[in-house]
Amino acid sequence: MKVLVLNCGSSSLKYQLINMQNEEVLAKGIAERIGLQEGFVKHEATGKEKVVIQEKMDNHKDAIRIVLGAVVDANHGAIKSMDEISAVGHRVVHGAEKFSGSILINEEVKQALEECSELAPLHNPPNLMGIYACEEILPQVPMVAVFDTAFHQTMPKSSYLYALPYELYEKYKIRRYGFHGTSHKYVAMKASELLGKSLEEMKIVTCHLGNGASVAAIDCGKSIDTSMGFTPLEGLAMGTRCGDMDPAITTFLMEKENLSSAELNNLMNKKSGVFGISGVSSDFRDIEDAAAEGNERANLALEIFYKRVKKYIGAYAAEMGGLDAVVFTAGLGENSKECREEVCRGLEFLGIKIDDEKNNVRGKERIVSTDDSATKVLLIPTNEELMIARDTLTLVK
Repeated sequence: MKVLVLNCGSSSLKYQLINMQNEEVLAKGIAERIGLQEGFVKHEATGKEKVVIQEKMDNHKDAIRIVLGAVVDANHGAIKSMDEISAVGHRVVHGAEKFSGSILINEEVKQALEECSELAPLHNPPNLMGIYACEEILPQVPMVAVFDTAFHQTMPKSSYLYALPYELYEKYKIRRYGFHGTSHKYVAMKASELLGKSLEEMKIVTCHLGNGASVAAIDCGKSIDTSMGFTPLEGLAMGTRCGDMDPAITTFLMEKENLSSAELNNLMNKKSGVFGISGVSSDFRDIEDAAAEGNERANLALEIFYKRVKKYIGAYAAEMGGLDAVVFTAGLGENSKECREEVCRGLEFLGIKIDDEKNNVRGKERIVSTDDSATKVLLIPTNEELMIARDTLTLVK
């Protein structure tokens, strides 16, 4: 059985075609600049040369047609016919309280996703575009929605409610939802495998650290708290997102800078974070390079980021009443030994000891703590696409 996994952004489409008999990736790639000029698809089939397909894509339907054409192409494709695609798994960012797990897509589900769009206006609409496009192009193929928020639906009310009038939660469902759930779930399961311990017996803090970043407390296999909230803006300082701050700053800035709510939202989501502090970039690699060259603001941005991750690890260890493992994943967590080292510095009181030699690695599954570290530290590359494909396979079967 072959599953096509789609992750639709506002102007992009990431994809993987996975053979679920052995979980081998047959093809993968990304379509970029959808709806813009000079669109292109970067495509790679296993064992074949990478290709770049330059073609204008007016919408996600165009992008999916080009992707499917690449997948079945005689020269650089992975399968002979689209009939070989047994199911499509869609990453959907926000499922609100409607979905606590992945689900087969039908008319009722699509309607519910439309209703969730007001909670994730930047993410859910393109996710839905991908679903509607696949319905037209692959009308007989079953589809599954896999939600970023679903894994965090196990949080208790004491973790997910804000201290606002309760009726606002009842009326608007204002609460912490959390995101990156598929990633947090995957790396927690992998940590349990690598350590040879049952997930149901472990207390784990997972750190998904990239341009978007979040930390989760996973107790006995269940998410009990996470740093992102009602939207992905809360929590850590990120590439361009401000993360935690005094909410009174919002009204202060609106008055002082004469900002509309949309302008303020844009400032907090796209002009803040380590980009806003450093003035250099939202890419941590650029900031690390600038810091190494003596740029004080770049160094400050990194310090702020590391400190916030460290603070959440300590808070979640306290919340769970102990800690067995800390996991680093995503672009920065997987590839920056300095990030892992700096975040763990000062956490020796939690039983954390980093091994400098083991930690000198990028993008490989590895325990990077010392043998005598009471709390293990792991680097685990995330694989959200495989988790989506697994859920899709289970539901379609």
